[in-house]
Amino acid sequence: MPGNKITRREFVRDTAVAAAVAAGAAAVNAGEAKAPEVDKSKIVNYNKNMEYRRCGRTGLMVSAVALGGHCKQVAKVLPPGINTKGIWGVHIDEPSFQKNRHDVVSRMIEVGMNWIDACTVEEVKAHNRALKGRRDKMYLACSWFEREMRSMRNPTAGKLLQVLDWGLKDAELDYADLWRPTLHEQSGPRDAELKGQPRKRGHSDGDIEEMMKALETAKKQGKVRFTGFSSHDRPHIQWMIKTYPKIVDIVVTPSLPKTKKAHTDSLFDTLKEYDVGYFGIKPYASGSLFKGRGSPVGPAAEEDDKTARIVIRELLENPVLTAPIPGLITTHQVDVVALAVKERKEGKALTQAERQLLDDAMQDAWANLPPGYAWLREWECV
Repeated sequence: MPGNKITRREFVRDTAVAAAVAAGAAAVNAGEAKAPEVDKSKIVNYNKNMEYRRCGRTGLMVSAVALGGHCKQVAKVLPPGINTKGIWGVHIDEPSFQKNRHDVVSRMIEVGMNWIDACTVEEVKAHNRALKGRRDKMYLACSWFEREMRSMRNPTAGKLLQVLDWGLKDAELDYADLWRPTLHEQSGPRDAELKGQPRKRGHSDGDIEEMMKALETAKKQGKVRFTGFSSHDRPHIQWMIKTYPKIVDIVVTPSLPKTKKAHTDSLFDTLKEYDVGYFGIKPYASGSLFKGRGSPVGPAAEEDDKTARIVIRELLENPVLTAPIPGLITTHQVDVVALAVKERKEGKALTQAERQLLDDAMQDAWANLPPGYAWLREWECV
């Protein structure tokens, strides 16, 4: 596969393979037949030390840990005096930044990771640049949140499809593996203002219907392979899955360690019932789980690496989760999460001391959440 190009035949072939895997798994769920063993040669960027998990009915086999595009502290590992404009505190065209992203993606490929989630204009562009010449090694999920649902007062399917066309062209992409527009964190319909409570920022049912039309059309046009969305509003997520079961292939939403499954009406049950892929953002509670707040450098870095490994192993105890998607700043951080998966694959259960460390870290995290992330407390029970 030369460059970043993929032929129409390859697109159809790969989608058909994923559909076959999904059909086999669905048959097992229905008690009809035993699913065929997954052909390792069909797994994108397979590595024997990496675990791969089925991404819902898409049938894609995804590495058990993936890359989230929000790499907030990357400027800390770049040379001083660089151009600091941009969403990461560094300009997308800064050569040292481009090298950092290329090196991180290269290391991901080496350890068998195969999924990148990018949700801003610059994230999509930067990571597709890093994938140049090796797009066949990685799935790329895209959202251009600055121009999608959060910025549109009255979104329409036509407007959203224009954003998709613009975004693909801007990033020099022929297609996206997943298009998953980023909704308001509290995405449900706007509530009437209640006494003493702020008005919820959300989307009307009509807004969501237009988004779903756009997603369905984009898939039919062959511009995206799979469709979904990102939201932090659990009841609304469940409503969207149940209302549009043929369109919502994948959901991107928080996944925290020590989260307990709700006894009734759990989001996990809905994801399982509708066979929806699930990528977990904020696995480290926006860095609040770490002594060094997620900084890749500093006196707490070694202790934070240990915590990161424990978190990944704990999260993967949830069979509904496809993969957590932490923002990885350095090749070393890639190695840390890859080691966590390898330890799990080798059957190393968390020790009592590790579980206690995680309990203590979570207590500290709840107490030290940045004001903008106080809503994460709502994910203690899902």
